[in-house]
Amino acid sequence: MNDKFKDVIITIRGEQYPVQDDEDVTELVTDGLYCFKNGSGRISYMESAVTGLEDTRTTFLIAPDEVAIEREGMLTSRMVFHVGRRESALYDTAYGSMTMTIDTHALKCELDENGGRLELDYVVNFDHMLAGRNKVKISVKPRFTGGNSIGKSC
Repeated sequence: MNDKFKDVIITIRGEQYPVQDDEDVTELVTDGLYCFKNGSGRISYMESAVTGLEDTRTTFLIAPDEVAIEREGMLTSRMVFHVGRRESALYDTAYGSMTMTIDTHALKCELDENGGRLELDYVVNFDHMLAGRNKVKISVKPRFTGGNSIGKSC
């Protein structure tokens, strides 16, 4: 089994259902890095001006029962998704910090060494105020036939 990062194409579809606004759907297709070994893995990519988070690295850390999203750069955050557990995090932006609570309704992971799909369905609260429900669907596909690996280990 190859335990090196692979060059991949990542497709992210985000659906937001805010409390007071209409549904907002966005889709991003970007280059990134991916590795998966023994039921755990990482998906990593650089944000761009299109997402409003230019120069920020986003990394999904996948474990058998939970997923964490880490962002470093223009904004720093770590969000943990685990069905049946309410997770709190500090959400730091250039404009200040807020307490964010995540209540994960569903987590579906169909990833293996070759890529696959990851889906999250969760509710977000900022400073104890309901912000809305979010659904994220991620698809990971090899960028090149055979999934060229780079030197960094998973």
